[in-house]
Amino acid sequence: MKQYPNFYIDGQWVAPKNPEVLSILNPATEKPFAEISVGSAADVDAAVSAARKAFRGYSNWSIRERTELLESVLNQYEKRLSDVGDAIQEEMGAPTYLAQGAQSVTGINHLKSAIKSLNSFEFEREMDGKLICHEAIGVCGMITPWNWPINQIASKVSPALAAGCTMVLKPSEIAPISALVFTEILDEAGVPAGVFNLVNGYGLTVGEAMSAHPGIDMMSFTGSTVGGIAVAKASADSVKRVGQELGGKSANIILDDSDISAAVDRGVHFVMNNSGQSCNAPTRMLIPNSKMDVAIDAAKKAAAAVTVGEPQSENVEIGPVISQTQFDKIQTLIQSGMEDKAELVAGGVGKPDGLDTGYYVKPTVFAHVTGDMKIAKEEIFGPVLVLMGYEDEEDAIRIANDSVYGLAAYVHSGSVENATRVAKQLRAGQVHINYKTGDTDTPFGGYKQSGNGREKGIWGLQEFLEVKAITGLNA
Repeated sequence: MKQYPNFYIDGQWVAPKNPEVLSILNPATEKPFAEISVGSAADVDAAVSAARKAFRGYSNWSIRERTELLESVLNQYEKRLSDVGDAIQEEMGAPTYLAQGAQSVTGINHLKSAIKSLNSFEFEREMDGKLICHEAIGVCGMITPWNWPINQIASKVSPALAAGCTMVLKPSEIAPISALVFTEILDEAGVPAGVFNLVNGYGLTVGEAMSAHPGIDMMSFTGSTVGGIAVAKASADSVKRVGQELGGKSANIILDDSDISAAVDRGVHFVMNNSGQSCNAPTRMLIPNSKMDVAIDAAKKAAAAVTVGEPQSENVEIGPVISQTQFDKIQTLIQSGMEDKAELVAGGVGKPDGLDTGYYVKPTVFAHVTGDMKIAKEEIFGPVLVLMGYEDEEDAIRIANDSVYGLAAYVHSGSVENATRVAKQLRAGQVHINYKTGDTDTPFGGYKQSGNGREKGIWGLQEFLEVKAITGLNA
């Protein structure tokens, strides 16, 4: 059993003020593999105090000094890459190709993006006799989720370091081990004491204390919409900036001029990746009514081809979902789809054959789903896809926008011109044409209840900056 009893505060590993132990389960085995301590408001106070003390010096570091620090972090991260992947596999149940690939490599990409943004951004410029300055916002509280743990940590910490901010991180208590490895990397890289601090714990205690803390100047939150609302409310009294990347129910419009079978096949596998636990997954597939039979046949074959199994086994496409709680939620929503008389094309309730231990879910597809069904409206966060029919392009756009979410959308077409025309009419922060996704230099964030603000690239850097105007230069 791995033991992680301490938090990282002011450049040291320190014991919690009020010790309380939490076991971390491996979702593939349902057994604990590690123990962490969970913190309290007193631990948050200590971390914020350290961050505020460090901010006075670190915010005045030059661009060159911050670049060299980020390069040092990148160098250490590359050395520990396999350790990060191992941690993600244990805490998430991610298959080896994913844990050692996209899940862990994204940390490298975010660090490189932050270095690039730092060295291309104009922090000061004169404009009509005024000096416009971009300065670090201050102490930043960060709350990150379990589904892409390092991706979300690195997408916040990297630009915050670039901006000259100091920070307090609370990673997900469900998957915190990769965050602890990341903290070791920052320490090994020489991040100054107090610039980065980590306190493990629950959202209702540590998260609440961070959001309400008057010593924190900004909260950056990634997670559920319900969680984002709680952070915003707790932050309101101190009028701190709140950046939120929340839920999604992304539409995937397959236009009539597409190769329907090929587009559906790719769409199914896109949804199933990471066991369906991606906030921007294209979980609502919109099909021309005249092509629905073709789509159903393709979706059934694609779902059958998705291999579910133990994360360390070869040729496994998806592993378990994160927890018993998540498994139960997914099962309840699959059952609701069946009760609402949606056509079950593949999968269904229960675990796949031969996988009795572990939180494994059958790759599931429903067809003839209508907008009033729960499975069309609620974020399932599992390997579940719904097929919805539309009459014409205008109808497809209407259905796609008929959601409280607006994180991402997808358009598939034989013509990029046609796809672009449709993409411009979709209310989403990112729209992917023919499954071509963005990179770590592409702004990421949502409309409506999917949040506010943007991460990645220059846009991610700007989230951690204040704007100051100095006038009278030509007086």
